[in-house]
Amino acid sequence: MAETINQWAVITIVLSGLALCVGVYLIRRGMREAHMRAMIVAVALASVFLVLYLTRLSLGYEKKYDGPEEWRTAYFVLLISHIILATANLPLALGALWNAVKGLKAAGNLGNIDAPAARGYFNRHRAWVRWTVPVWLYVAVTGWIIYIVLHSYGEVIKG
Repeated sequence: MAETINQWAVITIVLSGLALCVGVYLIRRGMREAHMRAMIVAVALASVFLVLYLTRLSLGYEKKYDGPEEWRTAYFVLLISHIILATANLPLALGALWNAVKGLKAAGNLGNIDAPAARGYFNRHRAWVRWTVPVWLYVAVTGWIIYIVLHSYGEVIKG
């Protein structure tokens, strides 16, 4: 069961990363409503991933690196940077989401985001996402790489 949960976790985080990329593309094209929908999908899928990942860990399913020795240092540097930035990504994403929601409430609708009551929230939203998007993408991509490495060179540890 834990292996199935792990596979679904990988699927959800891959889709979340893709939805994030679509959301960035859409906002750069000025398509605010489509951007908002893509980002809701990205956040929802990332949330499902987190629940699945924590469930898998609670079931005692883990893999340890058992690959070529010459890759060990690179693997652990990647893993440690992934863990640190994944931990930082949650408050970054929440800060970006909080300001977007508050801005939308203050604006009343996406066509009115330049309203004085909303402007500050959307400015802060943009400031947060300048950090959040690159971190989120790094965490997603390194997570995929770690999954592939452990799929090929991982040994299951059952706790």
